[in-house]
Amino acid sequence: QVRLVESGGGSVQAGGSLRLSCTASGRTLYKMGWFRQAPGKEREFVAAITRSGGTTEFADPVKGRFAISRDNDKNTVYLQMNSLQSEDTAVYFCAVDVTTGVVSRAPRMYDYWGQGTQVTVSS
Repeated sequence: QVRLVESGGGSVQAGGSLRLSCTASGRTLYKMGWFRQAPGKEREFVAAITRSGGTTEFADPVKGRFAISRDNDKNTVYLQMNSLQSEDTAVYFCAVDVTTGVVSRAPRMYDYWGQGTQVTVSS
């Protein structure tokens, strides 16, 4: 079993920055990712990273503004969010895969999920 604890969410004005963290416990982690879900919308992919950190992938709306990184010694993945826009308002979830390392945008390819952290961007 893997437990994920997210932190770093909050409220910020448009153009501001936030950094989300997600620390996992329990098992060797392979790919790690971030998803988000806005009210009335489906959960959508944001970013993912392989275990080595050598490969990352981003959704088009966040490319150039968000960065994903990880510290395997701390079992933690980070999402640095810059130039935030009101459209980024959502609950952000981290997710991990304990079986395969290939990055994926599909939620079904992740085994464990965090409880979510709210990010609110006001214009």
